[in-house]
Amino acid sequence: MKKLIYILSAVAVLSLTGCGKGFITPVHNSAEPIDEYFIDESRIMQSMVAAYNPLNWLDYGWGYTPIMFVSDIMADDIYCGGSDENDQASLSRTHLYKVTATEQCSSLWTALYSGINRSCVLIEHVDMVPNISESLRNQLVAEGIVLKAYYYTLLWKLWGNIPYYDVNLTEPYRAPQLPADEVYEKIASNLETAIGMNALPDKASSGNEGRVTQDMAKMLYAEVVMYQNDAARYAKALEYMESIITSGRYSLVTDYASMWEVEGEWGPESIWEINFTSVGATRDWGSMLSSGGHVYGTLIGINGAKKDWYSGWGFGPVAASAYEMYGDGDVRRDVAILDWTNEQDSYSPRWQDTGYFQRKYIGRADGTAGCLGAADVNQNSNFRIYRYAETLLNAAELKVLLGQDGSAYLSQVRDNRHSNGTGNTQLDILEERHKEFISEGKRYWDLVRTGQAAEVLKANNHLYRQYDWTPDLKYWPIPQSEMDKDDALVQNNYPVR
Repeated sequence: MKKLIYILSAVAVLSLTGCGKGFITPVHNSAEPIDEYFIDESRIMQSMVAAYNPLNWLDYGWGYTPIMFVSDIMADDIYCGGSDENDQASLSRTHLYKVTATEQCSSLWTALYSGINRSCVLIEHVDMVPNISESLRNQLVAEGIVLKAYYYTLLWKLWGNIPYYDVNLTEPYRAPQLPADEVYEKIASNLETAIGMNALPDKASSGNEGRVTQDMAKMLYAEVVMYQNDAARYAKALEYMESIITSGRYSLVTDYASMWEVEGEWGPESIWEINFTSVGATRDWGSMLSSGGHVYGTLIGINGAKKDWYSGWGFGPVAASAYEMYGDGDVRRDVAILDWTNEQDSYSPRWQDTGYFQRKYIGRADGTAGCLGAADVNQNSNFRIYRYAETLLNAAELKVLLGQDGSAYLSQVRDNRHSNGTGNTQLDILEERHKEFISEGKRYWDLVRTGQAAEVLKANNHLYRQYDWTPDLKYWPIPQSEMDKDDALVQNNYPVR
């Protein structure tokens, strides 16, 4: 019997227009013998598109799991919200450190391993395409390696000790469960391989925004190295950051607010974004994996809001302390956080309401224009994953970790944002990151990697938590559905509450 390959109907997360909002027409599902499927470049490009597709499931695949939100509600700036603690219990449990093997954001596990599977298909079968050019072949292999590393990075951060494979599985479809440190080594080494191939463009060309690039891979590398506290690789990570800085390909924006509007997507600070579009979007409640926008803007929307904002469900209210941490004149505060405490436009407060809301990704009143599916799940804004400000702050921190002076990079961010920050220690840089990346899903990981989580995330520092953060909360329990499939898996030691 011939082995079959199934190419799912895949919608591109790639841009086919300069503003990053195009999408490729879906292809029909098909099942053909693998040795007959990849007959030309168009077929392998379908596989490439399929490898990107799970990125669009990172706000909702089979449940509400916006990847930034899931990590933010484990930190200190963002509360869970919604109607009450039982509204999307997997999210409230994440927020309150009460995750269980059966009640968690486990759809992320499925989405991320789907991305790994599809990335492996791309890598493993590109050489089947007759007469493919060496440059295209190498680019697609490098893309597959980097995408796979990105998917594994999120799994590694959330679950730590995970099944790992670099070649798609065969029957009985089980992979060895590696300790978190070994998973890290695989990710870092694979990224070094992909970057060393020099097969990716440094920056995406017009019409290809959303595909991974050399600069995106370098940012991912710095992220994992810094999260692992791998001192042996700090110099390499700094080299990568400085190669981006000296390239002149990016700059800090002159208007911080503009960066968070649709017109500001893929602007001068953007290194990598996950594309979403409302125009022509077919995503609907019965077809949440279809192409289109995201539900996140509605999830964190102000319930009953009018004027400029799309009325939403009141998840993700912002702690007052987050609003108050900014100094006078810091341009980030009122762009990142909506102060509704004195707003004349009424709204319906939800659970954990503070009067402060996340502004960067909140649904705009016109944010669903042109959608063909359900408006609530088709907000028209990209997820900004890597920005040039992070390159500068990474470089500043890495220099400090190497015993050098990182103030020149740090001051560029402070001056541009009108920050009142002072000092050049690692903790000073971390506080600048705190102000810069609020509601972008980076705060929690920064607290964990720098050893601050146990102090900052004490229950008595929080309005709603009963439990302190402790190191045994670092890795979620493996989803019970996965434990049931493989009796060789060892469960993580997450406390039962």
